[in-house]
Amino acid sequence: MKKKIHPKYVDCTITCACGNVVHTKATVPEMHVEICSACHPFFTGKQKFVDTAGKVEKFLKKYGKRKKGA
Repeated sequence: MKKKIHPKYVDCTITCACGNVVHTKATVPEMHVEICSACHPFFTGKQKFVDTAGKVEKFLKKYGKRKKGA
C-alpha cells in the first residue's frame, strides 16, 4: 500500500434524529442520520408513514379518481 494517501480511521459517534447514539470507527469523527435501526419500520415492525411535502395529496389530486366526463 502507498503511504500517506489513506484517510485516518478514528472513533466515530453516529447520532440519529430519534436520539439513538452509536459508537463505531470511521473516517469522520461525527455523523448525523435521519433514521437508524432503532427507529426504522423494517427493524421495529411498526409502520410509520411520513409525508412531509404533501406528495400523496398532490399525486391523488393529479392522478386520483376522476369524475366521468371530465
